[in-house]
Amino acid sequence: MRKSPIKNKVNLVFIPVRNIEKSKEWYSNILGIKDGEVHFEHLFVAEMEGAGMILDTMPQWREENGELPRLNFPAIQFATEDIHASYRFMKENGVELVTDVQHDQFFVFKDPDGNMLMVCEDKE
Repeated sequence: MRKSPIKNKVNLVFIPVRNIEKSKEWYSNILGIKDGEVHFEHLFVAEMEGAGMILDTMPQWREENGELPRLNFPAIQFATEDIHASYRFMKENGVELVTDVQHDQFFVFKDPDGNMLMVCEDKE
């Protein structure tokens, strides 16, 4: 097999959202995002550490009835240095929590669009 021209690097992730402005505000509050840019009226490119994140209303990928696809499993994981403080923060901010802290390591939550996401303690 010849060497792949594709890098083993995740550049960014897309999160489907209904409303760019509301989602931009929610994610900025929850993740401490300080900056980013809106492109083409349906993308918010957030300034992130590590892999990038784009909030996208996904006009091209909507279902026939206009519904937006959701992440119905925690495919994206955010890092924390203190899983219990992060869990309390989310609870205090009214975030829908799907699980409690599991194995002293992670928990799953939903964003306002119903996407399931995860926070995991980064022990590095």
